[in-house]
Amino acid sequence: MPDLYARHRAVIPKWVSLYYDEPIEIVRGEGNRVYDARGRGYLDFFAGILTNMIGYGVPEVREAVERQLATGIVHTSTLYLIRGQVELAEKIARLSGIPDAKVFFTNSGTEANETALLAATVARGSDQVLAMRGSYHGRSFGAIAVTGNRGWKNSSYSPLNVHYLHGTDRHLPRFRGMSDEEYIAACVDDLRHVLATAVAGNVAALIAEPIQGVGGFTMPPDGLYRAYQEVLAEEGILFISDEVQTGWGRTGSSFFGIGNHGVTPDMMTFAKGLANGFAIGGVVARGELLDGLPAAGVSTFGGNPIAMAAANATLDYVLEHDLQANAARLGELIIGGLRQAAERMPIVSDVRGKGLMFAIELSDPATGKRSPALANRFLEETRRRGLLVGKGGLYGNAIRMAPPLTLTEAEAKEGLGIIVDALEAICEETA
Repeated sequence: MPDLYARHRAVIPKWVSLYYDEPIEIVRGEGNRVYDARGRGYLDFFAGILTNMIGYGVPEVREAVERQLATGIVHTSTLYLIRGQVELAEKIARLSGIPDAKVFFTNSGTEANETALLAATVARGSDQVLAMRGSYHGRSFGAIAVTGNRGWKNSSYSPLNVHYLHGTDRHLPRFRGMSDEEYIAACVDDLRHVLATAVAGNVAALIAEPIQGVGGFTMPPDGLYRAYQEVLAEEGILFISDEVQTGWGRTGSSFFGIGNHGVTPDMMTFAKGLANGFAIGGVVARGELLDGLPAAGVSTFGGNPIAMAAANATLDYVLEHDLQANAARLGELIIGGLRQAAERMPIVSDVRGKGLMFAIELSDPATGKRSPALANRFLEETRRRGLLVGKGGLYGNAIRMAPPLTLTEAEAKEGLGIIVDALEAICEETA
C-alpha cells in the first residue's frame, strides 16, 4: 500500500486529494459494503461520491452489462441509433415532468452542466447567468465559472457573466434567526435587486443545486426556488436544476430534488448514480431548448451502449423496488438519531439532510469556530470503526453522507451507531 501511494503521488496531480492519513485501495464490493486491499470491510456511507447508488455486485446491473458485452458492441457513437439510449431517454423524459422533454447524454455532471448552460445562453442570446453562493457545478471552465465556492475555483477567467444569489447562507449575521418565510422573502428581495442593478438586458438562466453537494449538503428552505422561479418567469429567465447528486429519489420526499420546491424547471442535469458506477451524465430539457442549438453536435462516448445498459437496469431497479420510499424511511431514522445524539455532543453544530443525503457540521466546543481538523479526525475514527463517509462544506468542517439507496434498516442502525460512537470518542478527547 505505501508503494502504491508513492506511485500515485509521483504521477497524479497533487490537487487530486485522497482521504485518510493512510489512503485505502478499495478492491471489492458486495451489497452496501466495500473491502480494501488488506481485506478490511467497510459499510459504505459515501458510495463513491453518491455514484454507486444501488450498491455493489447488483445482479440486474451486472447481467445487463454482460448481455451488451456479449454482442461485441461496446461503442458506436451518437452517429448511429442506440436502442438503450432511446429507451433510457424515454424513461427520463417521462419522469422529469418537463413538457415535450428531450434528453442529451454526456459522460459526467460537469459536461451535462456545460451543455445546459450552452443551451440556455443560446436560447436567451445572453452570457449572463445567475448561480448560488456555496455551489459547485464541476471542474471545467464554464462549470467553474458558475461555482460559488472559492476553494473549487481555479481561475477568475470566465466564459460567462455570473451573479451569485443567497439561499444557503442562513448562518450569516444578517439572516440569523429568520424564519423560513422571512429568509425566502429576503432572498427574493435580493434577487430583484440583482436584476435591477447588476445585469444588463437579458439573463440566460439560474443554475442551482436543490441540495449543494460539495457545499456540505446545505440547502435552502423548501419553497425558495419556487419563489425565485416566479421572479425569473417575469423576465423569461430559464431555470436549470443541477440534479447530479439529488436525483433518482435520494431525497426521499421527491424523485428529483427540485420537486421539494414545487418547481418544474426548464432543464435538469444528471449524472453520478444513474448508471451505478458507469460513466454517465446528461440533460433533460424542454425540447425546443435542446433543438435550438444551431451548430452540428455529436457525443463520441455519451450514451454509449454499455453505460445505457447499466443505467436502464439501475433506473428500473430503483423504480421496481421503490427505493425513494426506502430513502425517506431510513433517512428519517438516521437524521432523527443524529439530531437526538447531537443534543449531548458539543462538537456538533448542525445536523441537516433529506432522505439518504445528510450531513453534520463540526465545530470547536471551546471557541464555537468551524473545525476542519475535527472533520478530518471524524473521518479517521469512522474508518477505524468500519464506516466510509465524505466531507466538504464551504468551510471544510462538514461531514456528508449518502449511502446506497439499497441500505437496509439493520445497516442504517449500524452506521448510525458508528457515527455516534466516533463523535463520543472525539468529544471525550476535546473535553
